[in-house]
Amino acid sequence: MATENDAVKFFKEPQADDNEKLAFLKDEKHPGRFVFTMPRPPTFDSFAAERRHRKQRLVAAFRIFAKLGLDEGVGGHLTCRDPERPDLFWVNPFGTSFGCMATKDLLLVDHHGSVLRGHSPLNAAAFVIHSKIHMARPDAIAACHSHSIYGKAFSTLARPLLPITQDACMFYQDHRVFPGFNGVVADEEEGERMAQTLGNNKALILQNHGLLTVGGTVDEAAFWFIAMEKACQVQLLAEAAGTPTCISHEVAEESHATVGSAISGWFNFQPYHQTIAREQPDVLEVDEADGQLLA
Repeated sequence: MATENDAVKFFKEPQADDNEKLAFLKDEKHPGRFVFTMPRPPTFDSFAAERRHRKQRLVAAFRIFAKLGLDEGVGGHLTCRDPERPDLFWVNPFGTSFGCMATKDLLLVDHHGSVLRGHSPLNAAAFVIHSKIHMARPDAIAACHSHSIYGKAFSTLARPLLPITQDACMFYQDHRVFPGFNGVVADEEEGERMAQTLGNNKALILQNHGLLTVGGTVDEAAFWFIAMEKACQVQLLAEAAGTPTCISHEVAEESHATVGSAISGWFNFQPYHQTIAREQPDVLEVDEADGQLLA
């Protein structure tokens, strides 16, 4: 999975006096080129504040997925690791609509499948998949899996995305295909194989199933899912029309270092969050109880 420092050819690290504002600058070391600094994810002075933030962003991601039609019935699950107890994660309850999700609905689950907070049922597949992903990837603060239309369609081809657009380069040499389909995931060994296949990449194409993405923030993981769904759609359209032309390895690799970096993923999510917050302001509702580990 790409890191923020992979983007140095285009993104400039903000200095202390930059106040972490968006700024467009000339590249002093490379005449004729430009760079820009971007805001950074917020930092927190307490676990409670960070917990409230992660849960709020997770709820916003559910609402955005619903708005974009990325959900289907009771399938799909998004999770975020707890900041104080990284061996625990927050997840949606089984059967609750993505479009109705609120922070009070989220379940707190450990890696053994015990629900430590919340009273709604836990989706077995959510536990099997996400517990193994979070255990295998300490850097993965969040993980997203849902049964989106184009992700499902593309997954039946059992092959990776091609670097045919700038946006597709977000995933260039940074995703894997999980081969085979063995039914609804309810076996911990299946979850472990998914985690092993994912490796250090940001995404999986689950054959005959759909997409899964991870990120160092909820924002990043959610945006990668949205972007990967669109990349699947674009490739399906392009291949239906003819034989798409791939971007060269060198350019795809350099593009990935920019558009596929962690900070790029986080930043690209912000317009989606702005829109859902304006359209559904209750998505911003968090209280003191939301900052508590256990009620």
